[in-house]
Amino acid sequence: MATRVVITGIGMVTALGLDTETTWTNLLNGQSGVRRLDGVETDGLRTTIGAQIVDFDPDAALGRKEARRMDRFAQFAVVAANEAVSNASLKIDETNSDQVAVVVGSGIGGITTLVEQYDTMKEKGPGRVSPFLMPMMLGNLAAGQVSMQLGARGPVSCPVTACSTGADAIGEAYGMIRDGIATTAIAGGTEASITPIVIAGFNSCNALSERNDEPTKASRPFDAHRDGFVLGEGAGILVLESLEAALDRGAKPLAEMISYAATGDAFHVTLPPPDGNGTIRAMQLALRRAEISADEVDYLNAHGTSTPINDASETNAVKNVFGDYAYRLPISSTKSMLGHLLGAAGSVEAAVTVLAIRNSVVPPTINLENLDPDCDLDYTPIHKRQGHVRVGMSNSMGFGGHNSTLLFKQYSSD
Repeated sequence: MATRVVITGIGMVTALGLDTETTWTNLLNGQSGVRRLDGVETDGLRTTIGAQIVDFDPDAALGRKEARRMDRFAQFAVVAANEAVSNASLKIDETNSDQVAVVVGSGIGGITTLVEQYDTMKEKGPGRVSPFLMPMMLGNLAAGQVSMQLGARGPVSCPVTACSTGADAIGEAYGMIRDGIATTAIAGGTEASITPIVIAGFNSCNALSERNDEPTKASRPFDAHRDGFVLGEGAGILVLESLEAALDRGAKPLAEMISYAATGDAFHVTLPPPDGNGTIRAMQLALRRAEISADEVDYLNAHGTSTPINDASETNAVKNVFGDYAYRLPISSTKSMLGHLLGAAGSVEAAVTVLAIRNSVVPPTINLENLDPDCDLDYTPIHKRQGHVRVGMSNSMGFGGHNSTLLFKQYSSD
């Protein structure tokens, strides 16, 4: 019999809140986390807004000494992981630490530290570069720091698949538990890339919204007037366990993870194929592996970036996979409120999907005021919707042609 995998803890740090409860409450209330950027040099940039976390105090959360040795992306990961472990009532000690894996990825890593130290070298010379540059900028150090801070001594891994990273981290952790490599995994994604160079880069490929005069209305997935995504930051971390390990210690599962699938487009470095072929295959494969039919899915958390091409492509993919049921399937893009967290997007959205199952509610897609004729499904516009969510699906896609689908269901002891 295959090993069952359950979710027992969630941790989030987002522009809507520094913990899961605050983020979830604000999300259900349709609150936008997008604002004019604070403390970021925006002169000359076409985009001056983002889903920025402005009240995060790393010294208070981690201690001054530890915080100063981590880039912001790693700080987010450690704080979210601490919350997830606490939420799961998980104790990591000598009796189980070798069986606790850490799989935390980042699409970009410690770019803030890299840029700061490059400026230091140019202004003051190579001898003034910090000895902490390398361990702060490397993408795997969020996973490394989580492992060290929590004492988790199982496999430590850092997938990097652009905006599919967080989903793929959870999928990799799921596989480790199914294969008996670990009994427990702390998994997700983290990102802190709201910097001038990243904004300039995304502006250059015309990916970001330039609705600077209306920040809270800038991220508008599936809306006819969408003009690009809004950059966000934060982290989402889940605790995954084998059902046996969870029950042995008296944990109460929040949901069960039942499938993961990933595909490649082999199409374009930044664009999805118009028909959404890669996303179609990821969803189909996830459903097949879970041995469920498409009409058993009660909620889809869409990738829904608010870019003209992505939203239409994903809509086509959903229609292909779900057929006529696609028009009755509740869908939402929580990027309308959280912005696009890049490498953390998939894990935050996985957490949202688990919470939708746990609380029997579908979060809204805000700012959906003028439906695009090419995007004509039920995207849960403006307001949340109560309803029994037994099975939830979460889609992620990334530059390079990555497609990832996660499936969760309501936990039952049967």
